[in-house]
Amino acid sequence: MPHNKVKGMIPLSDPRVTLIGHPAPAWMVNYADLMTELVCFFIIMYAMAAALNKDVVKAKQEVEKAMKQEKVSTEVKVTKDGMSITLEENGENVFFESGDADLSPKMVEILHKITPTLRGLAKDGHDIIVEGHTDDIPIHNAYFNSNWDLSTARATSVVQYMINDLQMPPNHMGAIGYGQFHPLVPNDTDAHRAKNRRVVFFVKNKSDNFDKGDKKKSEKKPDEAAPDAAVQPASTEGAEASPAEPAPAEPSAESAVPLPAEPAADQNAQ
Repeated sequence: MPHNKVKGMIPLSDPRVTLIGHPAPAWMVNYADLMTELVCFFIIMYAMAAALNKDVVKAKQEVEKAMKQEKVSTEVKVTKDGMSITLEENGENVFFESGDADLSPKMVEILHKITPTLRGLAKDGHDIIVEGHTDDIPIHNAYFNSNWDLSTARATSVVQYMINDLQMPPNHMGAIGYGQFHPLVPNDTDAHRAKNRRVVFFVKNKSDNFDKGDKKKSEKKPDEAAPDAAVQPASTEGAEASPAEPAPAEPSAESAVPLPAEPAADQNAQ
């Protein structure tokens, strides 16, 4: 007796239904491969999200909000290595005068906005590297012989101001200059040159052995050394078998007290 067909269902005799022991349709291979790739993608995204420091993500939001209020062209990126904050010249927002390393009033204002956030990261164990970048216009004046010198001096000026005036911890600060050798865009127009003249704050991920006390877990205080290494009680075993060793002889009076003739000879020599 033939099996009655259920409304809306495909009968088992239809070739589109795959039975046990029969090969799967061709589209199933691509579908299974796509599902596998999606699972791997979400696993990677989950791992990266778990690896990112929550403090760094919060700092990114604070910096972006502050620079939006200052109307400064800023790009903030968070990667597996840390966070980079790129400040680019945009119109009248000039960070330094041409061929000079002194901070402009606008740059000082920007540093006052972002330093509190960076100070919190530095005190939590993050090292902060300030990078200086220039365009490709050659420079040679009484102060700088090349764009390398200029970019390094600018990065150093930023670091010194943050340390001396904004209380940044110096043991977590560094400065480096790249000159014109790391451009974001080709130096073919004035707008592109302005984009390449930039200051970058790179916040490195916190070291694993940092212990929120500006000391490493492997370091120990001198008084924390094991007391066993200092003085050990003398063993009493075998005391009757071997006589007690005599105490070391005290220095004689002749060796302890210098002869009066020697200082007298020195006085005569002077």
